[in-house]
Amino acid sequence: MNEQQIQKKIIDYLKSIGAYTVKTIVTNSSGTPDLLMSFKGHFIAIEVKAAKGRVSELQKWHLEQVRKSGGIAFVAKSVDEVKLGLFKAGLIEEH
Repeated sequence: MNEQQIQKKIIDYLKSIGAYTVKTIVTNSSGTPDLLMSFKGHFIAIEVKAAKGRVSELQKWHLEQVRKSGGIAFVAKSVDEVKLGLFKAGLIEEH
């Protein structure tokens, strides 16, 4: 499955749980996470990668900046990894 297909599945899942989700396409800052969302009062950024995809140093930096500012940020290669990230953040009960 390619990155776009994974993003679509993740977006569909996030919308199904009531998360406001935006897929970034072109931004004024290289390395911006692929998905930005608001869920249960929290700002969440997700960098989506295909199975063999690698996170660049700039992408890691952006995810860390989100965390430093009080948001939740992680990398996901599947819907299950998104569920795990949300579970670890205490935002969903099961993963």
